[in-house]
Amino acid sequence: MDVIYAIDIAGTFAFAISGALVAIRKKFDVFGVIIIAFVTAVGGGMTRDVLINAHPINWIGDINYIWTILIAVAATFLFRSKIAPLRRTMFLFDTIGISVFTLLGVQKGINFNLHPFVALVMGMSSAVMGGVIRDVLTNEIPLIFHREIYASACLAGGIVYLLLYPLNINEDILFVISAGIIILVRTIAVQYKLELPRIKKDVFGK
Repeated sequence: MDVIYAIDIAGTFAFAISGALVAIRKKFDVFGVIIIAFVTAVGGGMTRDVLINAHPINWIGDINYIWTILIAVAATFLFRSKIAPLRRTMFLFDTIGISVFTLLGVQKGINFNLHPFVALVMGMSSAVMGGVIRDVLTNEIPLIFHREIYASACLAGGIVYLLLYPLNINEDILFVISAGIIILVRTIAVQYKLELPRIKKDVFGK
């Protein structure tokens, strides 16, 4: 198992726990928790693969994704009394997930010979769409639309990856550097309550 694949599985595990925690908080039954964990973990990658016509779609071509999600759900149920009350648990797993999936999406875009800008969009889609689907299904406003520096952190890490890629840096090192940028940007944004500017209602005369 190479390093990138191992990180991909780790990101899937992290996002699955993130989705399971939300579903448990919403008092979903076991089946509902599994479904929310599933769409959170693979929804972004699936959206990306559909858009670029990549087959087989990520989880369909590799059963390890399914096992990873099921193990994550089981771990969440077993240890929820310890992890659910922690304020930063959701932040931790979401941040790990978006950093991993952003870069995997950018990589896949490059491998499919997409324009760098399109590869960057694919990376952002990989990172945020699972969370968007999760929030929609749990009747929440998607996080990227109203709180924190989220998609922007993915954008920063993706740009760093694209800028360093032509330098022929070791792939694993490049991945770690770019993921670190995403984690750093989001952590600083949350720590100092940084947000993107919002459009005020009176701009539209209301």
